[in-house]
Amino acid sequence: MFESAELGHKIDKETYRKAVPELRAQLLEAQYELKENRKIPVIVLVSGQDGAGKGETINVLYEWMDPRFISTLAFSAPTDEEQQRPFMWRYWRALPPKGRVGIFAGSWYSSPIHDRIDGRMSNAAVEARITQINRFEQMLVNEGALILKFWFHLTKDGQKRRLKALEKDPRTAWRVTKWNWDRLKTYDKLQDVVGHVLRMTNTPWAPWIVVEGEDDRYRSLTTGKILLDAIKQRLAAAEKQVTPVAPPVQPNIDGRDILSELDLTHKIAKKAYEDQLAKWQGKLSELVRDPRFKERSVICVFECSDAAGKGGAVRRITAALDARDYQIVPIAAPTEEERDQPYMWRFWRHIPRIGRVTIFDRSWYGRVLVERVEGFCAEADWLRAYSEINDFEHELAEAGAVILKFWLQIGKDEQLRRFKERQKIEFKRFKITDEDWRNREKWDAYHHAICDMVERTSTGNAPTPFAARLSSSPSAAKCSKPTRHRP
Repeated sequence: MFESAELGHKIDKETYRKAVPELRAQLLEAQYELKENRKIPVIVLVSGQDGAGKGETINVLYEWMDPRFISTLAFSAPTDEEQQRPFMWRYWRALPPKGRVGIFAGSWYSSPIHDRIDGRMSNAAVEARITQINRFEQMLVNEGALILKFWFHLTKDGQKRRLKALEKDPRTAWRVTKWNWDRLKTYDKLQDVVGHVLRMTNTPWAPWIVVEGEDDRYRSLTTGKILLDAIKQRLAAAEKQVTPVAPPVQPNIDGRDILSELDLTHKIAKKAYEDQLAKWQGKLSELVRDPRFKERSVICVFECSDAAGKGGAVRRITAALDARDYQIVPIAAPTEEERDQPYMWRFWRHIPRIGRVTIFDRSWYGRVLVERVEGFCAEADWLRAYSEINDFEHELAEAGAVILKFWLQIGKDEQLRRFKERQKIEFKRFKITDEDWRNREKWDAYHHAICDMVERTSTGNAPTPFAARLSSSPSAAKCSKPTRHRP
């Protein structure tokens, strides 16, 4: 969930200066309409890593909006009175009335996250609390509330830089304590716990909005715009609340995404490629013969742009495996039998037993890629598919499967060169069809679909590495350095 929040988003001072006055005016107008309307409350949860700008953002919202109609609730360790009540009691009491904005600095998420990190809460207890929270938030939405959940994200190095900058400035040095530096040591564990909690609570009715927290202007402007758009859309909605089927796509205000930032210039010399390929095929062959592998299964998923080399990559993996121990499952349009079943049914039926490898040539991601772009399914279907895919992969991982997902990417010009090359070579002509040419016309639509797919389904249990491929020679095209995006 954190790929787009680790790209180094920034907004320059002049752009920020020009954007703020109009944004402030519109926020105030929306706030006053909310007050006069008095039909919905707005609940804003502000969470994130230490130093990611939680307090600064709350202060900015108070500056940009009318503070008379905003309340901020800060939660730390429960008091004796709160400990004598059910867990959610203190949050029930803090809910804002209709017509007002309630900002929660710390919320019903803080306790389970921190307790799990410190070992005071088991996985089972966290799962139970997540179920409770999801039901609570769904109830709030059904009662008419607008819930916005922000997670301000920093990389480990980014958090260190932020803490040092705050400590150096006399005006903010008081905010950094030994406790903050001690907490930095638990960064990796925090990421694991937070990633799981955010994924399980990233519901259609109350989605998480992950914002990069290192640049103050980017963070403030993004938060303000998201808040404004959400209030305006909710006020303009029909009287009857319509529950969405998936979290909405977040706005991209600086035009950067995981594909635009992917380096497509990686190359490797033919000799080095052959040596490395032999080395890693040998290691792979040893690993699948290790006695411990009999307690695991491996599921490989290959998706790519047309002509990006998926078939070649699959062949180089299977060359290291015993043919009796793997299966390649090519995925095309569903059969009549498959259309009579739930969408994920045809993939469940091919899941390998332990000690085996299954390679999916295309996969369940077709619903959020080709079916989405080509209109082969309703919008509600592909929006709902993101959570179905995450649940599916989570169940596989919980059962001990090793899930490897690869997206192979090439540039538009390189794709054109390969298409033309395929037309000239007799034994490759079958690889190029009229549909391939037609898909090129929808390059931008597929670009957005791919970014949404990775953003919503690259999880701790099943991250999505990228293999960037661009070459001018066949030998260099056979292998390239993968660029891994941290889940």
